[in-house]
Amino acid sequence: MTLPRRTFLQAAAATGVMLQAAPAVRAQNKGKTYRTALIGSGWWGMNILREALAGGNIKVVALCDVDRDKLEIAAEEVSDLTGDTPATFTDFRELLDEREIDIAIVATPDHWHALNTIAAIEAGAHVFVEKPTGHTILESRAMIEAARANQRVVQVGLHRRMGPHYVSGMEFLRSGQVGDIGMVRMFVHSRGGAELPTRNSAPPEQLDWDMYCGPAPLRPFCRKIHPGGFRHFLDFANGTLGDWGVHWLDQLLWWTDEKYPREIYSTGGRPVKGPPVLTDKEQTTDAPDSQIATYQFESFTATWEHRQFGGTGPEKTSVGCYFYGTGGIFHMGWRDGWTFYPADSKKPIVHQDAQHKQPDGHSIDLLWADFLQAIESGRRPTCDVQVGHDATTMSLLGMLSLKLGRSVRWDGEQERILNDPQANALLKRTYRGDWQYPSV
Repeated sequence: MTLPRRTFLQAAAATGVMLQAAPAVRAQNKGKTYRTALIGSGWWGMNILREALAGGNIKVVALCDVDRDKLEIAAEEVSDLTGDTPATFTDFRELLDEREIDIAIVATPDHWHALNTIAAIEAGAHVFVEKPTGHTILESRAMIEAARANQRVVQVGLHRRMGPHYVSGMEFLRSGQVGDIGMVRMFVHSRGGAELPTRNSAPPEQLDWDMYCGPAPLRPFCRKIHPGGFRHFLDFANGTLGDWGVHWLDQLLWWTDEKYPREIYSTGGRPVKGPPVLTDKEQTTDAPDSQIATYQFESFTATWEHRQFGGTGPEKTSVGCYFYGTGGIFHMGWRDGWTFYPADSKKPIVHQDAQHKQPDGHSIDLLWADFLQAIESGRRPTCDVQVGHDATTMSLLGMLSLKLGRSVRWDGEQERILNDPQANALLKRTYRGDWQYPSV
């Protein structure tokens, strides 16, 4: 049976493990208004901006997007919500040159996160940036260096550190009731099938495709990429591991005292979607449709797995992570909350329902409030750029091993792969044209 919430509260109190909501959100300084710019005004960028506006502490002074249609729609919504008319830009450099801002929200495709964030920091802004923190590990490291050198607050969009059931679940994990944990399994499963190529076409008139690609290779335009499909093209992102994986790898790092794994191995491919296609006429995605990554820590083993076929089947849940301990199995989920299955079948199952801001099922409001508190107090935010970097690095090491076809040994202190020049070369990549890779 499932232990009711009230009974769980009593049991938790008895063992010294109180159910907690998200970190307390104190009142913000209502006398301060932050001049804010949104870089990347698509659906997720606007989702963040709406939560920021609801907090009552910002004035949207500028919007930026390489797609003028999305830019126009976003500007109209901001005007409807606030009565203000923000300036609009298609180049983030012009925005930062022409507008003085206190905060930049960066919600561009992954390959832009580092350059957008570093430029905003150097312009004097604090930054709220979506995860992952970089397309490559040294990009992500450069974001930390810029934030620290300029004493700017950088909050990364790892909202699962703020959601109430994640916080209470982590408290339960740390209570000792799960026992000695020797293995953690993280996963995302979905449905899908073979992928047929999509025809390339001329970029839409309203889209600056060269600027969209930016430092990445200039691929032919394809509607499969924009809008919204970039995550499964490795020029622009790192597939499911670089997307969903970052959230669950962060849950792992939140739990453990170990800062990084010592060995990583990943394998996978496209057995269902088929080989990637890229010609002048057509293309497919090129990220793996299924992948397994193993992270060997000193005291436990962690695995990541995803597949874009088969659905959930008997597993019942499509996303989350399982912590396997001597006292039982703990599942940290998303919309299904968390559940503890004791090894002793005579003990009741313990469950906590999910608590989310609806309708999107996230906790951006709490993450934004924490961001402003960090700016006002001078402290590091809950999802500081270092926190984002650590989770991002885990995902990128998995992708690096997949590309190499072999395991790598990681020196987390030096952030180098041991005795492996070929692997270390993949910690960064060559930028296209005049774009300059950020220095560390």
